[in-house]
Amino acid sequence: MSGFFDTPVEFLKGVGPQRSALLNKELNIFTFGDLIQYYPFRYEDRTKFYTIQEINDEMPHVQVKGMIIKKELIGAGARKRLAAIFKDATGEMELVWFQGIKWAQEKLQPGVEYVVFGRPNRFGKKFSIAHPEIEPVTTANTSHGYLQPVYPLTEKLKSRYIDSKAISKLLRELLVLAKDKIRETLPVSMINQFRMIGKQQALINIHFPQSHDLMAAAQHRLKFEELFYIQLRLLKMKLIRQDSFRGQVFNDAALLTKFYNEFLPFPLTDAQKKVIKEIYADLKSGKQMNRLLQGDVGSGKTIVAFVCALISIGGGAQCALMAPTEILAQQHFNNLSKYASLMKIPIALLTGSTKKSERKQIHEALQSGVLKILIGTHALLEEEVKFQNLGLAIIDEQHRFGVAQRSKLWNKNAGLYPHVLVMTATPIPRTLAMTLYGDLDISVIDQLPAGRKPIKTIHKYDSHRLQVNQFLKEQIATGRQVYIVYPLIEESEKLDLKHLMDGYESISRAFPDEAISIVHGQMKPDAKDYEMKRFLKRETSIMVATTVIEVGVDVPNASVMVIENAERFGLSQLHQLRGRVGRGAEQSFCILMTSFKLSADSKIRIDTMVRTNNGFEISETDLKLRGPGDLMGTQQSGALDLMIADLGKDGKILQAARETAIRLLEDDPELKKPENTVILNQVERTKKSAVNWSKIS
Repeated sequence: MSGFFDTPVEFLKGVGPQRSALLNKELNIFTFGDLIQYYPFRYEDRTKFYTIQEINDEMPHVQVKGMIIKKELIGAGARKRLAAIFKDATGEMELVWFQGIKWAQEKLQPGVEYVVFGRPNRFGKKFSIAHPEIEPVTTANTSHGYLQPVYPLTEKLKSRYIDSKAISKLLRELLVLAKDKIRETLPVSMINQFRMIGKQQALINIHFPQSHDLMAAAQHRLKFEELFYIQLRLLKMKLIRQDSFRGQVFNDAALLTKFYNEFLPFPLTDAQKKVIKEIYADLKSGKQMNRLLQGDVGSGKTIVAFVCALISIGGGAQCALMAPTEILAQQHFNNLSKYASLMKIPIALLTGSTKKSERKQIHEALQSGVLKILIGTHALLEEEVKFQNLGLAIIDEQHRFGVAQRSKLWNKNAGLYPHVLVMTATPIPRTLAMTLYGDLDISVIDQLPAGRKPIKTIHKYDSHRLQVNQFLKEQIATGRQVYIVYPLIEESEKLDLKHLMDGYESISRAFPDEAISIVHGQMKPDAKDYEMKRFLKRETSIMVATTVIEVGVDVPNASVMVIENAERFGLSQLHQLRGRVGRGAEQSFCILMTSFKLSADSKIRIDTMVRTNNGFEISETDLKLRGPGDLMGTQQSGALDLMIADLGKDGKILQAARETAIRLLEDDPELKKPENTVILNQVERTKKSAVNWSKIS
């Protein structure tokens, strides 16, 4: 079978070298296997014929039978159009062509009965269809209706006359050849358990559904299979790692108990306690921990990280915490030093700007085992940074670090790999976390510490500018500080810099008595740090910035965040920006400034921000609006490689697929049982494609 599906697509009748080159470049379709798995994203319903009288404004498309009783050319030059009066037993409508006029004039004959399909538009009391699909009535197109598949296409393909119908035609050709070569890829027991249709039937009905029910059954079958094999791969990786990599055993909680009883500055939330229990269970299990800790901004991940560090130090090991930027590393150091000094635990900071003499001391203290906690940036990965015994590696904002960088940290220990705790303040929807981080154990802090006031989010239009400026002046008068953030759109950094500088000038005019900081991505790192520090020390009361201030920087006195052109930001970015305020005990505010013109999606984003502070709810909405690829940024969208499943909509199928994969591996980790041969064969065939084991290959 693999030989057949690996056949280059140019050898399919109707393709040839030129079309093949277009399909390769535009749609990534290289083989028969790629084409058969190029699924429609919607269907046009050709199962029903309407009369002209039945047509209404709500219908996206209609199919009608009738005759052309008159046609005429109207206008001249670029405005020329062909209009035809189309009639059935119940009434009349107009068909219009602005292009392909000559073709339509020659093709359309009075007295011939036609089938017309298209989008109806109302003009007064009558409807018209522009550029309808039209063909003479035949037994084939009227005896039984069908669902017409619509495939994702590019403008270039359409300009070369490769439309959905052309792709359909190729697939009809391919399915005739492929039908007997499609193998079943799931065990009979699993197909029966979930009442699914077979693989062959699913592939035929995804492209050419015989009915709405069969279309839904084909979609469900292919989505389940895709998600099942992705989960199987992730869980298998996790099992291999657990079996192969032993971890140091840390079961001495004396330091932890001392910290709880004597120095803990505030009671932990139930969510923090639950997460610490989960991590402690890992640390004493004898298996190497790989855990993702998710917690919204301000949920108290840092104290959890410190508690985990105490457990590893209590077990005679050292702890490293790596942050993506110097300012974040400094912030972690400042926060944790308070607790470490109370516990008399040596702690140090290592970044690119650490002096040479200090570095030498740090290296010595680290190798001798005297230094227990080292916080830093990428500087921790340098060759000369050697631990006596690294027991726990904590990585903050993990999406900023590549796999290669993480593995350098794992290899810092000669004997056993260190336990790894990955922290993120970016709320990741459950379905996405299960798929992107399905090989990690996941802990969630879904509760804010007591006493934190929720940030009030307000939406204002540009016309309310004076009112907003007055509010900012009042806040600054009470000693508070303000962020004003401008969007940055990659296509034109110059244009955005101008936008930022224009904003800076108008703010300087509106607040002549205030010192203002400015930070943007084109500044050198030390200049950026200098401006950030001025703001932190309250030397400036307003910070004008692009999104570079998004992650992590903690200014407890800043209580107002103004986001300009808020409609140009994604939801998760708006939420991250909002999290820069609300760090102190004062009431904080986030003001979303927009123009009056808002798209439907922008309205949903703004309304969601005003309505809720819950990061997970926000991330779920974001996933529905934008899809998983956009959500995790371009470098990770390829990690999903989904052909048909949609993580925004298929959460229930994903949950069932994951649970099925877990049960299967618990029962038969090596897939050696006869009933699982079909799964083992599929895995063996597709291991080369690495990410998506459900592919035909």
